[in-house]
Amino acid sequence: MSSEPSYNPYAPGQQAQELSPADQRLWSTLIHLGGIVFGFWPALIGYIVLKDRGPFVLSHTKSSLNFQISLVLYSIVVGFFTLITFGFGALLYFPLAVIAVIFMIVAGLAANRGELYTYPLTITIIS
Repeated sequence: MSSEPSYNPYAPGQQAQELSPADQRLWSTLIHLGGIVFGFWPALIGYIVLKDRGPFVLSHTKSSLNFQISLVLYSIVVGFFTLITFGFGALLYFPLAVIAVIFMIVAGLAANRGELYTYPLTITIIS
């Protein structure tokens, strides 16, 4: 038997073990790119699960979550605009989606390179 104390992430009072830099880059990249398919869920789950696992992944999960929440708010605004303009405002959903996908790809690439990234046009809700 080993005399080293074992790490149990589920034990009460145990501090989460920090991820390696490569793992932090990987999870950050996956969280950004996961938003393309799954919306805000990867950012929310990543923030809840990984926020104590390293400063790099914390920064990226907060950035992604703020962007995804902002995207939902922008979609609501476009929805109201669509109602006011009798459907013509729906044409704004396409450029909003294209811009969002481009920003998420750029953020994923930055995370993969080990760089911090802040989405443009983002409302900071989680600081």
